[in-house]
Amino acid sequence: MRLRHTATWVGVTAAALLATSACGAESARSAATAVGNADKIMAALARATDRTENVGSAEVRMSTVMGDGSPITMEGTYSWGHGYAFDVEMDTRAVQMQRLQDAAKIRMLFVDGAYYYDVDPQPSGPLKGKEWMKVDASAVFGEKGAQALTGNTGGGSPAASMRGLKYANDVDDLGKETVDGQSATHYRAVIDREHLGRFKDAYGNGDNLFGSLTGGSDSITMDVWVGPKDLPVRIKQRFGRVTVTMDFEKFGATSTVKAPPAAQTGDVTEELKKAAGRQQG
Repeated sequence: MRLRHTATWVGVTAAALLATSACGAESARSAATAVGNADKIMAALARATDRTENVGSAEVRMSTVMGDGSPITMEGTYSWGHGYAFDVEMDTRAVQMQRLQDAAKIRMLFVDGAYYYDVDPQPSGPLKGKEWMKVDASAVFGEKGAQALTGNTGGGSPAASMRGLKYANDVDDLGKETVDGQSATHYRAVIDREHLGRFKDAYGNGDNLFGSLTGGSDSITMDVWVGPKDLPVRIKQRFGRVTVTMDFEKFGATSTVKAPPAAQTGDVTEELKKAAGRQQG
């Protein structure tokens, strides 16, 4: 199996689903040095964070734009109530996977620190006769970056991302806006490298695959639109050359995301690391 394009599409799709993890798990340790914000903003964000943590999952619609390229859209389930996981579908051609999947849409899971792509069984190689392709997160974000994003810290959840807002510099209330037909309050923050904590190993490291695709990132600009039920309507993040937008369609009561059976899975992590190394070299 040729993996010429693998480094590109794995980096982009992985970034889209993990983008909202920045800073959340570092919030407790960052509190002592947090930049002061208005009490009203802090109270509103605290309510929204608590509500988001409690619901534990959501149906989402996402869009990822790399530089001036066309957006890659995804729809599905995003879960953080019992471990961070997701189950989404994407346009096969948009993520350059038509050589591995004939269908117009391709399904991608994230479970226990690894990505799984629903592919057509291949005639040879690690995917011979397999229905799922596995890629460990370390192939995209490096070993340290993967640990920061996929460990037992809750770092991948929207609630964790919103906690990061409270400890960022320059948090602003931009007022009321209508988003996806709902009235929401728009908040914006810039999270600099100093407050990225160990997440700089994932986002700010130009030596890993994600950093090579985005150019690395010394800061993350994050926008959150909070609706009348104290739940986010939209989260948008910009880092390096990437912009990721997540719209929340429905909260709670989503299906549990499970890893595919091992017998039906082929692991291409090492092949991807080698391919990425050649591209970076």
